[in-house]
Amino acid sequence: MKQTFLTSLLILVAMALQSGLVQATDNPDPSAVPANTPCTLHSDSNEVQLDFKRVIDRYLYRYGLTPVRAFALRLQACDSQLLTGARLRLTGSESTELPGLLTLDGTSTANGVVIGLQSASGQALPVNGDDAWSLALAPGDLTIALQAYLEAEPSAQSSRNIVLQRFNATAFVALDYQ
Repeated sequence: MKQTFLTSLLILVAMALQSGLVQATDNPDPSAVPANTPCTLHSDSNEVQLDFKRVIDRYLYRYGLTPVRAFALRLQACDSQLLTGARLRLTGSESTELPGLLTLDGTSTANGVVIGLQSASGQALPVNGDDAWSLALAPGDLTIALQAYLEAEPSAQSSRNIVLQRFNATAFVALDYQ
């Protein structure tokens, strides 16, 4: 039974106004936040590192995915008088075998797995998807509860070629205010 430790997902957060005052780029800069956004990103949410702890390959071969790991993005000082909602979009390197799931960075020594992202209620949040997740803004602070899980790529699962070693994956989160 093989296990791996210290595997992580890095989430970089970029905030943008949908009103056209700020145009999205291919490489969002988390520090480039427009001055008139209705919320401020809490400093601990600029870069979120998620540790998957121990992952056992036998579990992935049997069930195809791991239990979810929770994490959160925190917004503070939201002013719902400016704008009342936001749409959350994810971008990153997308799996060709499992579209909508995040692939591992090239520096990773693991292979045969990808990362799925979802809301706390289990709604899939596909990477590079056309649909965005709508959020209501209320005055004050807002915590966006999210989850991530590892999923075996079908070809690696059927050929028993999952390699669990250290890995990194990076997703960009964009909040389009409405």
